[in-house]
Amino acid sequence: MERPANKLFLLDAMALIYRAHFAFIKAPRITSKGLNTSAVFGFTNTLLEVLQKEKPTHIGVAFDTSAPTFRHVQYEAYKAQREAQPEDITVAIPLVKQLLEAMCIPILVLDGFEADDIIGTIAKEASKEGFEVYMMTPDKDYGQLVEEYVHIYKPAFMGKPAEVLGVQEVLDKWKIERIDQVIDMLGLMGDAVDNIPGIPGVGEKTAQKLIQQYGSMEAILENAADIKGKLGEKIRDNKDKALLSKELATIDTKVPVPFDAEDLTVCEPNSEKIIALFDQLEFKTLKNRVLGGQTTLPAPSSKQAAASKAGQLDLFGEAAPSAPAPSTAVEPIVEPQNMELRSIDSTLHRYHTVDTLEAMESLCHYLSLQSQFCFDTETTSLETLDAELVGIAFSYRPTEAFYVPIPADPEQTKRILEVFKPVWENENIGKIGQNIKYDILVLKNYQIEVKGPLFDTMLAHYLLEPDKRHGMDILAETYLRYTPVSITELIGKKGVKQGNMRDVSIAEVTEYAGEDADITYQLYDIFREELPKFNAQTLFETVEMPLLQVLAEMENAGVKIDTQALAEMSKALEIDLRNTESEIFEAAGSSFNINSPKQLGEVLFDKMKLVAKPKKTKTGQYATGEDILSDLENEHEIARKILDYRELQKLKSTYVDALPALVNAQTGRIHTSYNQAVAATGRLSSTNPNLQNIPIRTERGKEIRKAFIASNDQYRILSADYSQIELRIMAAFSEDQSMIEAFNQGRDIHATTASKVFKVPLEEVSSDMRRKAKMVNFGIIYGISAFGLSQRLGIPRGEAAEIITAYFEEFPAVKAYMDRVVAQARENQYVETILGRRRYLADINSRNATNRGYAERNAINAPIQGSAADMIKLAMIRIHDYLRKENLKSRMILQVHDELVFEAHISEIDLLKEKVNELMCQAIPLPVKMETGIGLGYNWLEAH
Repeated sequence: MERPANKLFLLDAMALIYRAHFAFIKAPRITSKGLNTSAVFGFTNTLLEVLQKEKPTHIGVAFDTSAPTFRHVQYEAYKAQREAQPEDITVAIPLVKQLLEAMCIPILVLDGFEADDIIGTIAKEASKEGFEVYMMTPDKDYGQLVEEYVHIYKPAFMGKPAEVLGVQEVLDKWKIERIDQVIDMLGLMGDAVDNIPGIPGVGEKTAQKLIQQYGSMEAILENAADIKGKLGEKIRDNKDKALLSKELATIDTKVPVPFDAEDLTVCEPNSEKIIALFDQLEFKTLKNRVLGGQTTLPAPSSKQAAASKAGQLDLFGEAAPSAPAPSTAVEPIVEPQNMELRSIDSTLHRYHTVDTLEAMESLCHYLSLQSQFCFDTETTSLETLDAELVGIAFSYRPTEAFYVPIPADPEQTKRILEVFKPVWENENIGKIGQNIKYDILVLKNYQIEVKGPLFDTMLAHYLLEPDKRHGMDILAETYLRYTPVSITELIGKKGVKQGNMRDVSIAEVTEYAGEDADITYQLYDIFREELPKFNAQTLFETVEMPLLQVLAEMENAGVKIDTQALAEMSKALEIDLRNTESEIFEAAGSSFNINSPKQLGEVLFDKMKLVAKPKKTKTGQYATGEDILSDLENEHEIARKILDYRELQKLKSTYVDALPALVNAQTGRIHTSYNQAVAATGRLSSTNPNLQNIPIRTERGKEIRKAFIASNDQYRILSADYSQIELRIMAAFSEDQSMIEAFNQGRDIHATTASKVFKVPLEEVSSDMRRKAKMVNFGIIYGISAFGLSQRLGIPRGEAAEIITAYFEEFPAVKAYMDRVVAQARENQYVETILGRRRYLADINSRNATNRGYAERNAINAPIQGSAADMIKLAMIRIHDYLRKENLKSRMILQVHDELVFEAHISEIDLLKEKVNELMCQAIPLPVKMETGIGLGYNWLEAH
């Protein structure tokens, strides 16, 4: 028969990524910035080998997801004993996906199904449509899928050439007569890696003999009574396990993924994306291999290098130290996109050291003449309150910058800062910076208030491309084709041996700091033109920049921590730990190191013999992870006690004992850092501590909020929390009158929803009905599917589908809104919040149904979640302005999710309650009434 013209390769991503990672395990590939690229490198090599040698006409790469599959539902222990995924693989997966995007290769993924199910389905469909299909994987399970035009393609590995397995090769390998018997073999043998039990004691050879004699798993089980000895006994005792194992090992070829040949057609890679990614990964040879040509930038000529060096001395040489007038502007060099990135050595620039008071005053004069200027501080620490100034760089035109060294002597520092204080505090001059909040906070240490319009290049880019990274290095490489000097070149890598900027010569710091200010100014020139094009100017100027100053004040204020309460909590937890430890030892009959997996495993499984055949890790130790213990806790008290012990230990070490260490020695308070440019939705996040992660679900966890207290007895902690803000915004956006009415009349929205969905009077709504309705209400915002709802509620998928159908029948305006916003997203390729914050959806029109579905869910959720973020940000700005204008003693100190926390002076409590509620509820007027819950207490727990 003539071979089909179309040749489809389907790659099992995770199998190939793992294989590549472990191939380099003894000699990993590490970039100059410390990134392990072994897995990406090996995967890329394998991919290129196939593309160049096999020349497929069509290709796709399938990934697993973190969502549970139907196998997990059938058998909770499925894959339960697998060791945690290596961190380097976790880092590699998104990079591999970036590679595939750059190579124009579709990613195949679907929640609830594994990669082999997706590949199996598409392989069968493609074969029917005349394709010759190659399933690229080292996984033996794929043998069950092989047929006339569907093959396994085992790529070359460790010196072994690539191998193609067709029907005969699979039959010969397994020593069977029919392809379907592969599944029987897998069911009998089980799989230790996936935790498929099989029949104990049955290996490959025994399984082959049984299949050769009886023909199938079912026939073996039917004739189990005739099988003699221990083997027959094991088969008879494990019939259910055998059938379950066969079911788990069967690859599903009826996955709801459409096969469209056009989706999988091989197309040209995106050169720009390849260059950006491969430069990041330092894949120079592979870059040439993919792009098929030279991609490097010629070194600068000696004339250019000399001119560059001469430019550094032009204005501040010994002959003329007091004349910091701007030199003739040198235009930045712009190379074609496929050329190597520029650097300080290949770019003409003028970075001057300003180290006399006369020169500083002259520089300050020129700064005062500008409508805006960029500045960047160099310090001794990343912690703003502990940071001492080492120097300050200024720039107000491209390729030129001025560096002012700051000596360690406080009096000299004060004199220098007094020179520049008037321009920093000039409200008519704009200030530019990259993560300028840090610089503002550092200057606060020296009683300098940065005033005037702000422009943060990091936040500007965050609004332009919220899903991307916003560090200066990546921005410079992306927009200016320029690689800045690395901080590690000056002070070394992070760690105890790392120096600080005071250890570096002024000449070197001038180049480094001057470059930072210069590059930031050049980025400002680009982003100020881009913001209006993306409808982001107003959001930037009226929300993000004013909020930056609010957050700076909140961070500087900090919050007082009751270290005594934490110390008492720590003692209580220590007692609980010791008591739990004693109970564990009593149950075990001996003492041992509970934190040692080896000793714990020996006690549980060698001594106590809790299970007949305990699972083991790859190193041969008994597996004692949370999943293992959770399976045992209902039958064995010691397992429950060990889980309790671990929970207490984590609470104590991660929170109770860690928080006092974050208290600043100077202020006696904790100063969290708020991040505006992390969450693509517009939400704020925080670090040191991460306020969003402070536990509140357990009683012990809730007590941690008890340690957040007011400054003294003249203050109380006041908490104001938006009530169901996202549901209210959904009601407003959808204009669903029944939802709007329920909120505006103060009815229980979840009970109201349950009444409609389950068609019972409001007074007859049960707690279970309300629970299900609550899950649907919140799930709808995130585009929940019947599968997702069934997983969350623990109900059959059919019942979940009926609930969702009933919901949309009762709330048709919500369904209409969801359809409308997805349609608009398809047209615009982005969605917007109420204030115009955009979320770009590259896959909204993707031919890949899975990627498109993910984008559609984001289209529904992003405007709602983002508008909630807009609302609380505006409320924070207006509350902050009100507190300042009225010169109140009270201040805003924390923001967590939809909650604001204040340190309220007792004389202002009633006024603050009223005004905070008003400003929060009226931050963005909507047809739905906003509500807040306001609480008061001596600590955060009492207030919340």
